[in-house]
Amino acid sequence: MIFGKHVRVFHYRPAAFLRISGLDAPEFLQGQFTQDLKPIGLQDVVYGLWLNQKGRVEADGFLFRVKEAEWVLASYEGCGQAIRERLERYIVADDVVVEDETARWNGVCLLDIGGPVVSELRKQGGGVMFRGRRGGGECWEWLRPVDAEPEAGCEFLSEAEEVGFSEMERRRIEAGVPMVPRDAGPGDLPNEAGLERDAISYTKGCYLGQEVISRLKSLGRVRRRLWRVRWEEARGGGPDASPERVLPAGLFAGGRKVGELRSMARTDEGSGLAKCMGLAMLSVDGAEPGALLSWSEGGEAAVGCEFPV
Repeated sequence: MIFGKHVRVFHYRPAAFLRISGLDAPEFLQGQFTQDLKPIGLQDVVYGLWLNQKGRVEADGFLFRVKEAEWVLASYEGCGQAIRERLERYIVADDVVVEDETARWNGVCLLDIGGPVVSELRKQGGGVMFRGRRGGGECWEWLRPVDAEPEAGCEFLSEAEEVGFSEMERRRIEAGVPMVPRDAGPGDLPNEAGLERDAISYTKGCYLGQEVISRLKSLGRVRRRLWRVRWEEARGGGPDASPERVLPAGLFAGGRKVGELRSMARTDEGSGLAKCMGLAMLSVDGAEPGALLSWSEGGEAAVGCEFPV
């Protein structure tokens, strides 16, 4: 197999890898997931959310059908045990079994490779593969068992340039892609983080939290939005160095708190002033493009609002 010279890889462990099976599994998942699963065929993948009764985000994940009555759920950061417990709360007399296999799977994100290469990898490397949500161009998630034997055609995993977590965060935040549950969690509506565009079907039938989501669509507005913000801060160990940010970090305007920074990445790792960007959940009356926010009540306005994601 021939890969482009700029192929890069990011190794990680998925926070959730659940196998959901049983005769009632398709109907059960259809009533829980925010996406319509009826059109999903074997090996198809769809990204969506698990909400509570109030329409708040409990977890996200990629669902793909491996057999007629068997599905696999994978999530970047949604806890496998928590998602399993959440699903099992709603299994009453259904023929549905949820198995947590998270500890048995490794993940690698493949950056800068093309579709034909992905198809070939699926054949040679096994495991499961789907288009990811990392921002900054095309990426593919490849999940394989921890004890999988090295196979022909997979040698590039040890030869490709390895990307670290910090660079993946820069890539994601630059593109304004929220991470669940860090940027959008149990206290947030999906529409506040722009997740309704990619993670919600407005044409399927009922699912948990659907009534709230439908009402939001009718109203057409929310009270808060996730924004990309930028700022600079002093680096180094001197007296003027900025403190390490503890997230979430409050943001203020006009003497009042208007939101909080949820995730951040440094775009310049050099000494002196470091350039930073992040995703912040802000009230709609506290942010507009070009507005400046501060880290404390009465503090210096230093954090610039760029755009809602």
